[in-house]
Amino acid sequence: MSEPRPVNLSGTGPPETVLDPEPPDALEALGSALGNRDAVAAVVARWPRFLDAWARLGQLGRDDVEAYAAFRAGYHRGLDRLRASGWRGSGYVRWAHPENRGFLRALEGLRAAAAAIGEHDEEERCALFLRQLDPSWPPADLD
Repeated sequence: MSEPRPVNLSGTGPPETVLDPEPPDALEALGSALGNRDAVAAVVARWPRFLDAWARLGQLGRDDVEAYAAFRAGYHRGLDRLRASGWRGSGYVRWAHPENRGFLRALEGLRAAAAAIGEHDEEERCALFLRQLDPSWPPADLD
């Protein structure tokens, strides 16, 4: 069992949450699967709480609707993981922490997929949420 990761409080701003790291075998499987939609889907099926696997599946979606569905699943799974890590609906979840990148990549993908299917209100909400979670959004190394 992993050790709980408390929310970091500081006198200089909102709390910051860092998600627990993914299992090493999940990271290895995803690294080997990248670029192959079916292989990434198999990683998602084996580790359904693996946020970056959902985000990568969204990037490989066969159409805008499939991409939207995968990003949305990753986003909602991410909210569950954030809450389990002590996040209470506000505070930073920064890209600078590799553990947070799957959630943020899923949220960015959801933003773009919402735009692609004409859900402009959702696109705007996602864009605002990303900037609230990480004021330096977007990162230079977003892929």
